[in-house]
Amino acid sequence: MNFNSLLNFTVTERFLRYVTIDTQSDPSSVSFPSTEKQKDLGRLLVDELLAIGVEDAHLDEFGYVYATIPGNTDKQVPVICFCSHMDTAPDCSGKNVKPIIHKNYQGQDIILPDDPAQVIRQAEHPDLKNQLGHDVITASGTTLLGADNKAGVAEIMDACYQLMNHPEIKHGTIRILFTPDEEVGHGVDHVDIAKLGAYACYTIDGESAGNMENETFSADGARLTIQGVSAHPGFAKGKMESAIKIAGEIIAALPDALSPEHTEGMQGFIHPVAVEGHVETAGIDFIIRDFDEKKLNDHANVIRRTAERVLQRYPASTYSLTVSQQYRNMKNVLDEHPQIVEYAMEAINRTGLTARLCSIRGGTDGSRLSFMGLPCPNIFAGEHAFHGKQEWVSVQDMQKAVETILHLCKIWEEKS
Repeated sequence: MNFNSLLNFTVTERFLRYVTIDTQSDPSSVSFPSTEKQKDLGRLLVDELLAIGVEDAHLDEFGYVYATIPGNTDKQVPVICFCSHMDTAPDCSGKNVKPIIHKNYQGQDIILPDDPAQVIRQAEHPDLKNQLGHDVITASGTTLLGADNKAGVAEIMDACYQLMNHPEIKHGTIRILFTPDEEVGHGVDHVDIAKLGAYACYTIDGESAGNMENETFSADGARLTIQGVSAHPGFAKGKMESAIKIAGEIIAALPDALSPEHTEGMQGFIHPVAVEGHVETAGIDFIIRDFDEKKLNDHANVIRRTAERVLQRYPASTYSLTVSQQYRNMKNVLDEHPQIVEYAMEAINRTGLTARLCSIRGGTDGSRLSFMGLPCPNIFAGEHAFHGKQEWVSVQDMQKAVETILHLCKIWEEKS
């Protein structure tokens, strides 16, 4: 089936509408969702789903959007789910986003008008080489765009629209899930897996068109607490051992080879993300990442050995390290269900793209969903340079993502 001649895409209009709604999540919040404004987008999505005939679309008290597209085939087809997150990253403002479409991109530098110092250059964004002739969407220079992950939201919404309007596309029951708080690590804390009742799920939250991701980091968090010795600074000689200075020395002594700025590909890292303290007590929060789960403990031991080496110069001071699990590599689960990834690869190829199986130097909602009993790889959404003012996505890549979702629905029906 040639979807190009069949579809009247709505993905661009939806995307331009969604990015103007501020849905930034807040890592310091203790509520769920972390910001109430995420529900503003959730309510709009429910209204739009109801308007196209998705009768059970609803927003629950936690800010999740659930919806079901009933199957239209006599076959017994496994229920599959499509998922994207509604929040944008805390790293950069998501308020008053002004999207701009740069039509027929021809390789030029893209200067963002509200801050001309923000220039999107092909040399710094090599994927732009694949966008010649495409229509590239950016923000105006003072905010992020929100393609991560409103591109995925818009793509799933357009796919819902197409499925409801084209009964000739045969498919089983399709579940839809839009989540809050993915960017602050809590995206699936309150997901009702039983309500979804799905065999497989696909997050639409990847980067380059054609990418299919079946592997994430395994991730731990760590808290290093340093107990120093406080003394009056006027009488501190030979007595004071400042926990703040000790913390700084420990951070400086960590090996560069295990820092994010010196790693790539399948290499893991140790990353101090926050420091707080006083002379007597200081704390360092770390994130520890590696594709090989067994290496997480090795990385934690690097922190321990570094702290012990520094503290040799501070005999009255001590430290403790607490490590907590965050998420695990979804490949461990997906390898037990190979058809979930294989069908997605075939769907991408049917759009005319070349499917590429990739690993993510990060995590997705799918990382945790996979270990909650819902195997969940990640399909491209076309988003690039996320979490910053130079974020961009192309219209044509978003349309290819819509086609991929539709082909995937069809493949599950064909092979059942």
